[in-house]
Amino acid sequence: MTITKQEKKRTTSKNNKNASKTRRQRGYHWEDTIVKRFKGTENWRAFRLGSPSIALPDVLAVNTENSVIFAIEAKSGTGTSLPVPADQIERCLEWIKTFDIYENRQVLLAFKFLSKKRLGIGKYENRELREYFKIWDESIGISDCVCTYEGRFFIKIDGSRKEVFLKECKMPFKTKQRQ
Repeated sequence: MTITKQEKKRTTSKNNKNASKTRRQRGYHWEDTIVKRFKGTENWRAFRLGSPSIALPDVLAVNTENSVIFAIEAKSGTGTSLPVPADQIERCLEWIKTFDIYENRQVLLAFKFLSKKRLGIGKYENRELREYFKIWDESIGISDCVCTYEGRFFIKIDGSRKEVFLKECKMPFKTKQRQ
């Protein structure tokens, strides 16, 4: 049996579409989980703000009683690191600056490293599920960045990687955060 180039191309295209769909679903489920966790706590309201094509944060969480607002960019995956593009951090910062009525306004980067680590196409190994809720530090400037499975955080400056230390946000709900 011989596979032609056209059949091979269709299979590759279908695999790419399936992988993209899976990544989007993981992201949606992580955002939805964050919203449900906030809604399950007293005095908090949270909203998933829409599709990635709109210039909005993934999640907006507010506590009017304590005058707190979080613009949250959520990332989830099976790899050993999860990247956040600079433009996504920038749009979160714009949103929290808009709501100046709140005394405590922060951008949170929420990372979920799934319990399966991807080794290759369709190959995984089990590991501990980990979550990190990092508070963006405006003093470091806006840059592409990445969080590792160990919780280390790096930004890209002039093409080189530099480790920075972002505070871990103590969430008002139960998490899989590592202290």
